[in-house]
Amino acid sequence: MSRTCTGLMVLVGVALLPAPASAQVELKALVGGAVSEAIAEVGEAWARASKNTFVFVRDTTGGLQKRLASGEPADVIVLAAPGMDGVQKENRIVAGSRVDLARALIGVAVRAGAPAPDLSTVDAFKAALLKSRSLSYVSPSAGGTSGTYIDGLLRKLGIADAMKAKVVYRTQGSEVADAVAAGEAELGISFTSELLPNKGVRVAGTLPADIQLPTIYAGAVVAGAKNAEAARAFLQRMTSAEGRAALKKAGLEPVGKS
Repeated sequence: MSRTCTGLMVLVGVALLPAPASAQVELKALVGGAVSEAIAEVGEAWARASKNTFVFVRDTTGGLQKRLASGEPADVIVLAAPGMDGVQKENRIVAGSRVDLARALIGVAVRAGAPAPDLSTVDAFKAALLKSRSLSYVSPSAGGTSGTYIDGLLRKLGIADAMKAKVVYRTQGSEVADAVAAGEAELGISFTSELLPNKGVRVAGTLPADIQLPTIYAGAVVAGAKNAEAARAFLQRMTSAEGRAALKKAGLEPVGKS
């Protein structure tokens, strides 16, 4: 089995269902960054049981919507619920195939070994941002859910102008973690599930409850999917005990029924 990454595409061998060689398929998924670690873990486990192939493209929710709209072929899509609402209204997913998988929370990361900022209240969080030398989050232009929210939150808190020169934009939550680990940003804000995999950072905590953005990630079969049945099987596996455990391990709260 091999797992390689080029750009945003990760290729893993995956076993969707026990099947003879003649029934082997290549399932393609479009996946939001916040859930990509959990999906990769389940995919790799399946790879040990079958020679089927699972290919997933990781992108922001906005980026995934654009991919579907442009006609990029896929079998399954997993993205933030507001984005799923959009593709559902556009009839780009199979009716009745949508399933909620997990809830993600936005967190704040610092470089491993660095002191944690005070996140106990909104005022404390605001003060920590103003005190920081630099802040990284996903650029709103990339279509990221967390980045779009944080950009608006800075304006709501009245510190957008003060923070402007400090912001280090990235296009993925994992890249925000990379920026913090490399010392390019003192603080990083993204979904905790995108920050946790980077051992060079420490998640100091989540945003205060009053300004948190709990976000449900949902999956569905893409309309016109070449391998619709395999896509359904994949989504069922993600709501199984195995899938729920992987989601929890990734820092997400499973919401699908096991």
